[in-house]
Amino acid sequence: MPASVVPIRARREGTYVVVEAVLPGRPPRNIGIYLVDPEANRAWIKLVPRFDHIADPDDAEVLELLEQDMRERTAEMGAEAFLGWLEDGLSHVLRISDRQSVGVDSFTRVLDQLYGQHVETVEILPYVTHLPLYTLRAAAGKLGEEMESVEEDWVRAPEGVHLEPDLFVAHVVGRSMEPRIPDGSLNLFRLHPVGSRQGKILLIERFGSADETARYTVKRYTSTKRAIGEDQWEHDRIRLEPLNPEFEPWDAGPEDFAVVAEWLRVIE
Repeated sequence: MPASVVPIRARREGTYVVVEAVLPGRPPRNIGIYLVDPEANRAWIKLVPRFDHIADPDDAEVLELLEQDMRERTAEMGAEAFLGWLEDGLSHVLRISDRQSVGVDSFTRVLDQLYGQHVETVEILPYVTHLPLYTLRAAAGKLGEEMESVEEDWVRAPEGVHLEPDLFVAHVVGRSMEPRIPDGSLNLFRLHPVGSRQGKILLIERFGSADETARYTVKRYTSTKRAIGEDQWEHDRIRLEPLNPEFEPWDAGPEDFAVVAEWLRVIE
């Protein structure tokens, strides 16, 4: 990561353990990560997809059911309770490490990072499995701080999304777009939206003092127009509107901003 990149600050704290298989006649092998959001009592789980290269066929068949079983037990018991059960009740074949704390901006992203550190390398296929995470922190209040907008990392794409080069992800900071866009959430955007912008939630850019920096905000875009001649018109007003009624809308001149992207959905 370039030294000039300003990383996204971790906004939450997670707890994780490394899952290890200790199979007869084979060396111990890390097989997955169990990551917990203690505040939400929710877990993220990632185990190796296949076990035939590290286990005998009968053991591999059982182990390949493990991730689904962990997900079902987590849903029944809650993440914290199931983690306690793992600590107290695992057999000699399965072990977990001691609990470790980790700073989190996105649990999905941190899960992949931990898996890559402790289990095996995560293959990143740009715009096939992963999308770029930009370093900008879009402000859901007024305009955010000036910073470079460059790729900081690649994030696993949500299931069911058709990936294209005009998609990217970024964090939105602030409460003015809640509850639809939570403070600190990771969000999916599409560059250079086409068609009418009226009523859309947009990522809007104002150029900063240096060419490579900018300031960003996410707001619902509305505008009014006035005629200035036959088949000619101009913007009379552009209004940037929050979704949270605790915040006030504000007006902007059309020359002050560029529409960068359209907000599509919250990823996490």
